[in-house]
Amino acid sequence: MKSSTVKIALIALALSLSTSLALAAESKPPVADAAKASAKPASTSSAPRVKLVDLNSAKKEELKSLPGVTDEVAAKIIAGRPYLSKAHLLTRKIVEAGEYENLRALVIAKQKGRPDAKPVKK
Repeated sequence: MKSSTVKIALIALALSLSTSLALAAESKPPVADAAKASAKPASTSSAPRVKLVDLNSAKKEELKSLPGVTDEVAAKIIAGRPYLSKAHLLTRKIVEAGEYENLRALVIAKQKGRPDAKPVKK
């Protein structure tokens, strides 16, 4: 009686192990696909770069190409120059908060006369 119980337990254990191994094999990608995925250059998987518009030097047409920027807003931006940071669009009340959220990833405020100066990010 004991030997038959041990045999049944061993068979059950073997079946459960084979089932778990089969499930694990299905969830992992094949080795060839994993090698292809790791061989891809990082630049193809990242989002394409957007050309940032400089608030201090952009022409009216460039500013109008930004989302939500009308002739009036472009004229306000040009009249409010120079900007030390793009956040000045908000603090100087050139644009509303919602418009600024749409623009802040698309604009920078470069400083003239300082070629080594980096734009302030906010």
